[in-house]
Amino acid sequence: METGKEAMLMRIFVSSTDKFRHSPLYEVIVYAAKRYGMAGATVLKGIMGFGASSSISSVKFFELTEKLPLIIEIVDEAEKIEGFTKILVPYLEKIRYGCLVTVERSTVILYKKGQSK
Repeated sequence: METGKEAMLMRIFVSSTDKFRHSPLYEVIVYAAKRYGMAGATVLKGIMGFGASSSISSVKFFELTEKLPLIIEIVDEAEKIEGFTKILVPYLEKIRYGCLVTVERSTVILYKKGQSK
């Protein structure tokens, strides 16, 4: 991915308790993005939120549940995001609970590879 080039930002909204088969859904998505060769992915944990089910999940209710909203962000060139979307959406359609996937245009200001540990 080149600095200064237009890119796409994909956001996938899921719950921390969502599973695909026996694995956490967010892990499955991040590992799939890595295998597909995406530039990077980050999982962000929300402190409060609700989705189409209108059920509110919050850190406040942590004693009752560990269910919290998650956002998986993936940034890459538009063609790679579009290709990954075609792979990802059929899997998301199979999960039991709801999710949301969005994409928007983004500009890469700096993309610098670091050294591996």
